[in-house]
Amino acid sequence: MFGYYFDIKYLLFVALPCLAMSGIASLLLKSAYHKYSRIGTRRGYTGAQAAKLLLEQNGIYDVQVVPTQGFLSDHYNPMSKTLALSPDVYSGNSVAAVGIACHEAGHAIQHAFSYAPLWVRSALVPVVSIGSNLSGILITMGIIMSARPLLLLGVIAFGTIVLFQFVTLPVEFDASARAKRLCVEAGIISEDEREGVSRVLNAAALTYVAAFAGSLLTLLYYLVRLGLIGGDRRDE
Repeated sequence: MFGYYFDIKYLLFVALPCLAMSGIASLLLKSAYHKYSRIGTRRGYTGAQAAKLLLEQNGIYDVQVVPTQGFLSDHYNPMSKTLALSPDVYSGNSVAAVGIACHEAGHAIQHAFSYAPLWVRSALVPVVSIGSNLSGILITMGIIMSARPLLLLGVIAFGTIVLFQFVTLPVEFDASARAKRLCVEAGIISEDEREGVSRVLNAAALTYVAAFAGSLLTLLYYLVRLGLIGGDRRDE
């Protein structure tokens, strides 16, 4: 079973590509954010003001825009209808701050107008929570005990994470598309400032793509090791 703990194929085709994709996506996001967080918008809206304006223009008055701690910890909670913005985004009036705030407002708009992928993702939350907690345990126990059924259950549990990340992609892409369009239509930024918003949001989207790609590679690796694809069944 040592091959499960150290496998050159895993290192070359899963671990290193995952690290590379994650690292590149993170660097691109930090670079774009660093650049456009130093460029103020001409009209001076803060992130909080921009988010509130988009919500109001879409007839949404029951979502609270609140500050939260952390770097780029911005998120929308559909359960509490709370749009939480990190300090630099909440009170900042940079192109980056406005773009991120409008992106999160895009999620609130998705929720208000019953955007289907968002509802699917929300429905998957309890399932993926169980899957993320159990997958590692089941896979480890399956390896130690040489128990193929446990390994298979662990891989199925891990598959829920991959499914969740896959459904997350259209949710994030759509929120960004809404933000890029609506922040100009609402007069929050001018047309020529849209490029900066696009670069920040596109870089942020790459982090979700990298996470999904990494999880998918890991899932495929497990399936190969189980012999479900490719005929490799070294666990037996």
